Amino acid sequence: MKILLLGYGKMGQLIGAIAESRGHQIVGKINIDNTADLEKLDSSLVDVAIEFSQPEAAVTNIKWSLEKGIPIVSGTTGWLDQKAELDNLTESKNGTFFYASNYSIGVNIFFKVNQFLAKLMNETSGYQAAIEEIHHTAKKDAPSGTAITLAEGILGNIDSLNTWQLADQISVNEHSLPIISKRIDPAPGTHIISYTSTIDTIEIKHTAHSREGFALGAILVAEWIQDKKGVLSMDDFLSF
Repeated sequence: MKILLLGYGKMGQLIGAIAESRGHQIVGKINIDNTADLEKLDSSLVDVAIEFSQPEAAVTNIKWSLEKGIPIVSGTTGWLDQKAELDNLTESKNGTFFYASNYSIGVNIFFKVNQFLAKLMNETSGYQAAIEEIHHTAKKDAPSGTAITLAEGILGNIDSLNTWQLADQISVNEHSLPIISKRIDPAPGTHIISYTSTIDTIEIKHTAHSREGFALGAILVAEWIQDKKGVLSMDDFLSF
């Protein structure tokens, strides 16, 4: 498989190394310093683009890939207010666009556990829900895309909550879910869901020990989407 890397920071470099170890070829490495090289690239040589860049570059990268007819796997977060536009472009081009806020298999299992717990807590009164996420200081967006996905899983299952808000600490708010974002090196990613009452606290937690799970997951998805069309997600890939 011939892979174009859109974004060549730590994640892009790791994805490239793992991809090559699996017998794939990296045909391009685009970052902030050589974006002009995209227009010189022969798109017919690319089987799939894997996009881990920055929020301000993601939409342009994804649009470029879709316009060129290149299937794209994106893991950049912080731009989702424009996702509907890209979903529509995918459909109009009969293209392939796979987005996930997190490609770790373990995290996607955690998403399901989070939704199940939220359903249980919806039947229980007296608990304040909260999310805490911890990432390395190079991560620009806050809260993390993974935290937002977790928040959506909670909001979709607890009737009394209708929005989430970025907060400095857990505060009692009857209808809002607080998300506390911390940036501490060298943390690759920790997410904690808590439900606190005057009697006790219930917590579930996922801690990433390295970026390898994210990188391998993205490559496995890139291999999987070769014969797929449309707007796809980890639910499609994992068939939950």
